[in-house]
Amino acid sequence: MTTYPKGYEVPKIWKPIVMDGKMGGMNRPTAGERFEAELPRGDHGLQLYSLGTPNGQKVTILLEELGVDYDAYKIDIMSLQQFGSAFVDINPNSKIPALLDYSADDTSDGPLRVFESGSILLYLAEKYEKFIPKDLRKRTECMNWLMWQMGTAPYLGGGFGHFYNYAPLKIEYAIDRFSMEAKRIVDVLDKHLEGKDYVCDEEYTIADMAIYPWIRCLAVFYNATEFLQLEEYSNVQRWMKTLERREAVQRGLRVNGFGTDAVVERHSIDDFNAVTPSSEEKNN
Repeated sequence: MTTYPKGYEVPKIWKPIVMDGKMGGMNRPTAGERFEAELPRGDHGLQLYSLGTPNGQKVTILLEELGVDYDAYKIDIMSLQQFGSAFVDINPNSKIPALLDYSADDTSDGPLRVFESGSILLYLAEKYEKFIPKDLRKRTECMNWLMWQMGTAPYLGGGFGHFYNYAPLKIEYAIDRFSMEAKRIVDVLDKHLEGKDYVCDEEYTIADMAIYPWIRCLAVFYNATEFLQLEEYSNVQRWMKTLERREAVQRGLRVNGFGTDAVVERHSIDDFNAVTPSSEEKNN
């Protein structure tokens, strides 16, 4: 068997090492808090602690579509803020986004915590009875595609995105393996969207909100449009343009974001007026 680096042998028992690269400092084989740190709290019932990555964007898009009041605080994962004690109390998995609901029906034991982006989408859609079908068959189809997105995201992010864009060295086998899977995932979506306005046909749902940021990420964060020939997926491109025209989607992409138009903290819809996106950023 060929190994890389040359001469590497897989040990009988794996032992942790200090990893290089942008993401190396995050990686440990153990969970839990790494330091004591409190989290800020705003005036609204919903408190979101997140970052403008695809998983964070799913939730802020939904919150903007719902038109509800919420406070959103940026969690800088490169500074390892997700390992602070208060954040870990909300999400023991130390991943963004994490939500506290002080307006839940029962807060006798404190605010209701919600973690994992798919769980937050489902929780908010049910709480406000919007963007989730009521018909059993349509609701089940919405859940099918929401869970499909949750299952495919690691291949797009930790797989393709990591080895193509973030890894400190380029490994041909890893890039080929995850490029193959990334294109297959986009092709699944492209075939499904044939003749449909949205993932659940004519109804705009949390399934669209969950899938869109991850497909967008391939182009915007990973700069892989040409590499993966994304323009060839005509149904996906049409669907993405439909979502991109929605003002709530445009706002949601800016919350806790990275660009010059980013709304680093969001406490009111008026916060979006403080920064005006450039024409180049609008086109992205």
